[in-house]
Formats: sequence, structure tokens, C-alpha cells
Amino acid sequence: MEKVKTLIIGSGPAGYTAAIYAARADLKPLLYTGMEPGGQLTTTTEVDNFPGYPDGIDGPTMMVELQKQAERFGTEVRIGHVNSVEFSKERGGMHKAYVEDGTEIHAQTIIISTGATAKYLGLPSEQKLRGGGVSACAVCDGFFYKGQEVAIVGGGDTAAEEATYLANICSKVTMLVRKDKMRASKAMQHRVTKTQNIDLRYNHEIDEVLGDQVVEGLRIFNNQTGEKEEIKITGLFIAIGHKPNTEIFQNQLDMDDEGYLITKGKSTKTNIPGVFASGDVQDKEYRQAVTAAGTGCMAALDAERYLQTL
Repeated sequence: MEKVKTLIIGSGPAGYTAAIYAARADLKPLLYTGMEPGGQLTTTTEVDNFPGYPDGIDGPTMMVELQKQAERFGTEVRIGHVNSVEFSKERGGMHKAYVEDGTEIHAQTIIISTGATAKYLGLPSEQKLRGGGVSACAVCDGFFYKGQEVAIVGGGDTAAEEATYLANICSKVTMLVRKDKMRASKAMQHRVTKTQNIDLRYNHEIDEVLGDQVVEGLRIFNNQTGEKEEIKITGLFIAIGHKPNTEIFQNQLDMDDEGYLITKGKSTKTNIPGVFASGDVQDKEYRQAVTAAGTGCMAALDAERYLQTL
């Protein structure tokens, strides 16, 4: 059993930024990376929208640099996965975390940065081309397809918003909706139907993503008639939702209907004293590396201030 001031569960921009601030505040943070060290950015080839990188940077390299920066100030980074937690409801109580290798951590504060996982269709051809034209974030990667023809899958508000975003920078956007109507709000539906270069296809699904190294097209089919068709595109955006990685916190931390952690006001405080949440695990609106990093900073500051009052 180990005792620490601050345990950070999860890496990525939120976790590593929390670690940088916590370490500089002499909280001697211990960070467990989780099963996907670096988080979603490790599946992104180019990051062009994070401040301070005028020539862009690839996601994995950026995460390595963030880790080195956290370690420079004294963060201990461990590759491992926290399987379960027991939070103390008492102010000043010790929180317990259990790691897959049997390690038991007792922490005065815990910062949760476990992120969210984008939902994909599950097609082998789709998985093969992730990072080669298949993306789950139009705002992150849409710029690389400026003036090109792309496709987006989904029928909710996020899909509609991303389709209209892409339509502003791409020559044509084919929007594939599995059902005969969209789930998006009426206002978002109107935006889609009024955008001339969005080709809206109801009752359509993907049979296969075409291309060896990069996306070159799609084979799609009408799920009512079975009719198949091939279209040429260079980018495919999947917008069928995200799943927050919050399973181990169920029945202990307040969550919304989708499983995102609820924080108080403009802070990162959860309903348990000494437990804070940062990044995509509590943010379903923005889901950007820079906003995740910002809430990581906030979580470390909230943890430091909490410890000062004990």
C-alpha cells in the first residue's frame, strides 16, 4: 500500500497538464496512464490547433513531450490501469485506488482524467484506416481535407454540426444517416438541409471503406433496398457519439445520463471532497486537446487549494 498526496488517473492533455501543475505545487503526483497512454490524441496523426506548435505536431509525439514535461517537475508516471476505486465521503478522508497489478494506492486527492472513447462502426477496413483518413473529430482533422470530398456518418446534433462545419471547408460532404430521419434537433436539421454541398443520404450505411494506406472511397448501401454504390472521398468522419470512461466510478460519483462526470459550477470538483474531474470525462461539448489541458490545470489548482484547507 502506498500513500500519496495526489493520484492522477489517466493521461492525455488533461492528465499530463494536471500533473505539471500538481508537481510544480509540490503535490508529488503519481499518474497512471490507463490502457491507452496519451489518450485519443495518440490516434491522431497531425495536431495543428494546439497553441505553440506553428508547424503542427503529431499526436503521439505531443503526448511524449507532455509526459517528459510532467516528469521534469517530479511526476511519477506509471504504465498501468486502475481497476477500481473507493472514495471517502469525509472531507480529508483517504481515497483508495486499486491497480491491475495489485498495487493499492491511498490518496488525499484524486484527479480523474480518464477521457472518453469515440464510438466507431467496427468495420475492419475502417479500423485499418484510422489515422489514414478515418477520424472521429471533424473540428480536429477537417482542415486537412480543405477543398476535397468527404463523408460523415451519424444523425445526431454532433453529426449535423460537424457536417455543416465540413461543408464550409470541403467541396462536398456526403452525410450517411442509418435511419429514415435524423435524431438532431430541428434547428440543426434545417442547417443541414439548407447547405447546398451536403448530400444527405437517409437509410444508408457503409459496407466498406476503400483504400490501402489512405481513404480513397466508400462502398455504401441502402439498407431498405440493398442497393450498393461506390463513392470517391478522401476523408471519413465518424460522428456516432462518444462513451466516457467512467465505469469504475459508477454509484460513487454523480454522472449525467450518458455517464459524463458532473462537476460543480466552473470548478472541477465532483460530489466527493478531494476528487476532481478534468478533460473529456466531464466535457462533452468541446472535446479539444486545449480545453482538456485547461481543465487539467484547473483540477490541479483545485486539488492544491483543497489540501491547503485540511
